[in-house]
Amino acid sequence: MNRRDFIVSSPALVSALPLLSARAVKGRTAQVICTWNNPRAAEAAMAKYAGDGSALDMVEAGAKVPESDAGDTSVGYGGLPDQSGRVTLDACIMDHEMNCGAVCYVQGYAHPISIARAVMERTDHVMLAGAGAEAFAKKHAFARKRLITKNAKQALKEWKRNQVQGNNHDTIGVLGRDMNGRIAGACSTSGRAYKLPGRVGDSPIIGAGLYVDGAVGAAAATGMGEHIQTVLGSFVVVEMMRQGKSPDEACAMAVDRVISAFPDSPEQAAFVALSRDGVYGAHARLAGFTVCIAGDEGIEVYDANYTEANR
Repeated sequence: MNRRDFIVSSPALVSALPLLSARAVKGRTAQVICTWNNPRAAEAAMAKYAGDGSALDMVEAGAKVPESDAGDTSVGYGGLPDQSGRVTLDACIMDHEMNCGAVCYVQGYAHPISIARAVMERTDHVMLAGAGAEAFAKKHAFARKRLITKNAKQALKEWKRNQVQGNNHDTIGVLGRDMNGRIAGACSTSGRAYKLPGRVGDSPIIGAGLYVDGAVGAAAATGMGEHIQTVLGSFVVVEMMRQGKSPDEACAMAVDRVISAFPDSPEQAAFVALSRDGVYGAHARLAGFTVCIAGDEGIEVYDANYTEANR
């Protein structure tokens, strides 16, 4: 899916949630915010909202949409493999009470976000990795799936011929607020294309790829995982909101942390945020980061503000 092309799959939902003009309105509220142009993820989350589902139900449902999309080469089924040809997935989820669960380096399961939720709800651990996460998924009857697609195999062959490191490292981050005012977040990815086997980025790391505090708000990240991991970017966003910054301001401050740590990097780093009152915000290091929001008034995709060109 071209992230710049708005796609709506449900006419019934569109009639309930008309497309709004592609612009951000400072201080406006939403029930859902997603990284990138992911209207179908927003639709799925809003369907849970309309059914009086919990914030956790909302964000899990949203994340599962790109996890199932063979055309999304950076999340779930269809994700680009590591250098050995394995597709490995990372995900985490967190609720308003700071309960959280995560899995990393998972193979053979299409929905790591649901496995992460099970880790949160059925164990006293936060993260399971690799074979241990897969054994846990099998024990709890999650469906197995062969993750690599024909297109991903062909892309790997072309990479091996050119030996140019992939820069495909987008992430689906979904933040949601339910009818009871509770917030939650989910983050899922197949990681950096053609990464070294064993590599894990920021997406499953609580505080890096995702952070939620029900008293303040939630944040999720996308971009170069090593950079976001280094500064614990999503935690920074929530802490800046705790200190009174708006979601937009807090995201911009986290981007500044990344730029200060990696001033010469050409890589993207971007954040989305949702306050406990439903005010949303986003900011990126580079141009081209799109954000999808959904609320009672409709679904909107807009280009986030960015910093690098202004430095």
